[in-house]
Amino acid sequence: TRDGAPVLLQNVADIEIGPAPRFGMASVNGEAAVILSIQKQPGANTLLLTERIDQELQSIQTQLPEGMEINQSIFRQASFISLAVSNVIEALRDGAILVVVILFLFLWNFRTTGISVLAIPLSLAVAILVMKGLGVTINTMTLGGMAIAIGALVDDAIIDVENVFRRLRENRALPVNQQNTVRAVVYEASKEVRGPILNATLIITVVFVPLFFLSGVEGRMLQPLGFAYIIAILASLIVAITVTPTLCYYLLPNARIMEKKEESWLVERLKGMYSKVLNVVLKRTALVIGSAALLIVITLVSFLFLGRGFLPEFQEGTLVISAVTLPGTDLETSNEMGRRIEQILLDHDFVVSTSRRTGRAELDEHAQGANAAEIDVQLDLSNTPIEAALEELRSALTIVPGTNITIGQPIGHRIDHMLSGTRASVAIKLFGSDLYALRGDAERIRAAASTVDGVVDLSVEQQADVPQLRIYANRKAMATYGVTPGQLAETIDVAFAGETVSQIRENQEVYDLVVRLNEEARNDAATLKNTLIDTPTGSKIPLSLLASVREERGPNTISRENVQRKIVISANVAGRDVGSVVGDIQQQIQNTVSLTDGYYIEYGGQFESAQQATRTITLLSILSVLLIFLILYQEFSSGRIALLIMVNLPLALSGGVLVLYLFLDRELNVAALVGLITLFGIAVRNGILLVSHYMHLLEEGKPLREAVFQGSMERLNPILMTALTAGLALIPLALGGGEPGKEIQSPMALVILGGLLTSTFLNMVVVPVLFMRVRPNQRTAKRETSQP
Repeated sequence: TRDGAPVLLQNVADIEIGPAPRFGMASVNGEAAVILSIQKQPGANTLLLTERIDQELQSIQTQLPEGMEINQSIFRQASFISLAVSNVIEALRDGAILVVVILFLFLWNFRTTGISVLAIPLSLAVAILVMKGLGVTINTMTLGGMAIAIGALVDDAIIDVENVFRRLRENRALPVNQQNTVRAVVYEASKEVRGPILNATLIITVVFVPLFFLSGVEGRMLQPLGFAYIIAILASLIVAITVTPTLCYYLLPNARIMEKKEESWLVERLKGMYSKVLNVVLKRTALVIGSAALLIVITLVSFLFLGRGFLPEFQEGTLVISAVTLPGTDLETSNEMGRRIEQILLDHDFVVSTSRRTGRAELDEHAQGANAAEIDVQLDLSNTPIEAALEELRSALTIVPGTNITIGQPIGHRIDHMLSGTRASVAIKLFGSDLYALRGDAERIRAAASTVDGVVDLSVEQQADVPQLRIYANRKAMATYGVTPGQLAETIDVAFAGETVSQIRENQEVYDLVVRLNEEARNDAATLKNTLIDTPTGSKIPLSLLASVREERGPNTISRENVQRKIVISANVAGRDVGSVVGDIQQQIQNTVSLTDGYYIEYGGQFESAQQATRTITLLSILSVLLIFLILYQEFSSGRIALLIMVNLPLALSGGVLVLYLFLDRELNVAALVGLITLFGIAVRNGILLVSHYMHLLEEGKPLREAVFQGSMERLNPILMTALTAGLALIPLALGGGEPGKEIQSPMALVILGGLLTSTFLNMVVVPVLFMRVRPNQRTAKRETSQP
């Protein structure tokens, strides 16, 4: 009241019903929309949760006003997960079928095949029960681990069945008075291979140890795969030493095939060809050893020239397009720019739908300015390869002026964010103290990087000077009127940003009552200067008496990392590996860009993470190789024999490197590197089987050459079966590189498959020759084979 008269709000302020400040806008297929993002709690099952959300949304749809529709298919992670899991399960099934076919072709008998194949469901069942007990979920990575192991799960059972089967036939061929009991034959035959399969399984487990020391994204993704693989392999070992001999005892002695002296047609033909090859190579040991040494040298040199990458691209069928225009662009203009980009995208036949978020929601944790938009694009790639689609979209979007556009996929986009804080796979971080010097150097770096082949989506972090109203406090004047800096700052904050002072209730609706200066006063320096400020004495004085108000220009944003000012030049890579592209960028910048004194560059993103992961795996793999040597030395009590068997490592590497050159664009990424170390364990298994049998025959008193020839012929069947089942079971994964869910497992499968083919062939040729050269004397042979 004043002089007894009431003073109403309408006498001192304009009271209007209006919208709260808008920070963002959204659209779907170019039409205005509200986009609601739902995130799950950690540990929740995405598929089950999505199903429940769908039910709720369908219920809500029936209650919406006419004309409003809920679109549930804008972006559904559950769709990708379901498809990925389905694809991996199919690979698991097809791999198991191939294993059965291979076993039957070699064994040519339902009983022996059935006993061997039974190891697959039993091992997988044990693995699943163990994972369930430990709280490990069934997902694409754990399923992928079991799919990669599917062929190796029967290896121990194959070795046991084949040896029991052969020993039973030999026993049946003896005179009746010299035959042993079935129980004794089965026991001795299983015992004969027990040591080799136990050590081989231990070695396969050891080579996976480096996975559990990986950190970051690659560790979180690959550790479940390694865990599932190890559990399945260990389960197969338990099955092979318990269930398999028991089944052999009950099912094999009375089988009709025991009466046949000849082996299957396939095995007879393979042994006929191998005996000829073996006779030749045992006569030309120097040539074989020299050729193997040359192959190892070529492999190691070729390995050095491989490109480097992080993780394979995920095939999600969805793109995330980031479009950032000039800082200071208002929301309406930015929205129109986003609408134009959407229309360009929808003009392509392979684009199914688009959904765009420009700016941000009021409480959005994904903070971006009004000048930035993020567009999710659903694709139909049934008739268009992803590489061609990306190239076409990048070309079409070049017509949008003044905009930095980056194209990625949802998972890759988020991985890049986690690795470097940028929207691209390569981040060149420039550090310095002066913003304007940073901008100049950044532009020169961008120009240098643009000349490198394979660089796409190249952009400099958008920075510009934008109009600003700056208020400079006059501390002497403020002290005169008793106004503290905190009080002045609070007043200015309320004047510009507003403050909720109450709530208005109408029926069941509640609205905030916000007080702030009107739009004219907020945008005009002269009006702002005359705005009255309350003082502690009760008087009101204009702002101009307490501070100076100036219209200036200043930076739209200042980025820092480790207290240092920075600006980021980002890029994606297409058609080449990340490592080679970053190497060329570094060389180009070094040759053509002279940085301001005291300024420096750091490279981040996938390149940095790939280097770190490769370094970790390489160092720990060296330790794994040493452990393999110790296991072999413990088994054979001979350093020479252990080294002889480890020749399989570079021999296996030759096939893996060949695959990288032929099928994986010379890119050694983390997935392919894991495939190589997996290959080491599987390859050494065959060497153990071969050499342990040589030693067993030497212990029986056979001459060296006869022991090598007979041992090689007798181990040809199990070695070929284990190698082919382990390798061919990977074909469904190897051929599925372009399918969701198989992106990481496919390079691993290809490398393992290629390495197994070369190592198996070379193992059967080079190891016999080397063993002839190592040729332990009879005393050493007896000591080294005290355990067959």
